Amino acid sequence: MSAEISTTSSSTAMSRRAWLLFAAMSVIWGIPYLFIKIAVVELSPVSIAGFRTLLGAAVLLPLAARAGAIRPALRAWPFVVAFGLMEMAIPWVLLGHAEQRVPSGFAGLMLAAVPIVGTLVSWLLGDRHALTPVRLLGLAVGIGGVGALVSLDLAGGAIDVVSVIELLVVAALYAIAPAMAARKLAHVPSMGVISCSLAVVAVLYLPATVLGLTPGLPSGKVIGSVLVLALICTALAFVLFFALIAEAGPVRATVITFVNPAVAVGLGLVVLDEPLTVGTIIGFPLVLLGSYWATRSPKAAPEAAEAATH
Repeated sequence: MSAEISTTSSSTAMSRRAWLLFAAMSVIWGIPYLFIKIAVVELSPVSIAGFRTLLGAAVLLPLAARAGAIRPALRAWPFVVAFGLMEMAIPWVLLGHAEQRVPSGFAGLMLAAVPIVGTLVSWLLGDRHALTPVRLLGLAVGIGGVGALVSLDLAGGAIDVVSVIELLVVAALYAIAPAMAARKLAHVPSMGVISCSLAVVAVLYLPATVLGLTPGLPSGKVIGSVLVLALICTALAFVLFFALIAEAGPVRATVITFVNPAVAVGLGLVVLDEPLTVGTIIGFPLVLLGSYWATRSPKAAPEAAEAATH
């Protein structure tokens, strides 16, 4: 997943603490696809999202209250609600629904396209640097990678069209939500935005959360997966991500986007015995390379363009 709200400056070299936080976040936001895949066997996608937000809110709301971050978030409640819907409520359900039919690694790879969509969103919002030559090259390469990934796996029968559409919608929402937050919630502490958003979505999905328990408790494996999703991939993840932004800056913090898919694919192969498809072999490097170029800063554009010749 991606949620950059706060901004801060970064030094020229990352500290040891920053590298440790970077490594932790690269893993933590690479594993949700595995645990969603396990949980959807017994729970509905809406129930999973409900449990995830309910437990996440229970952990983060006290931390936000202690930091005095809730009142500013409540004053901006329309945009906090919108952020929760776009960053959590809709994408987490769509992602769970898609993973009922596609490999977890494929889902992780599709969401590696978030930076590509983010570049397009920035351009639509008026960023004149969004479509520099190197970024255009990145968009072309990344879109070509997504096309190769989807077309080859569709031809092989590994995925279905509905799941692809759902994952593309998730990628779009993951790109739009932070852009909206950066414009409308920049004055609100990030912890307040995240904790209140989680609480709103938890209330929204509370009936489905309760109904998810009516047939009886799920298996221990599924309960463990939901706990990991809620406590590690949500509550702990956001706390560590804010710390990483403070330590290394927002630009470097988002580089985890390029590592998460590799973790998702690796876990799918090793833990779930998912196949390594031709689409993954060809599309994966193209999507990552395209995402890297598509998010290059204008100052770095000449170096990136030169690197394309090597």
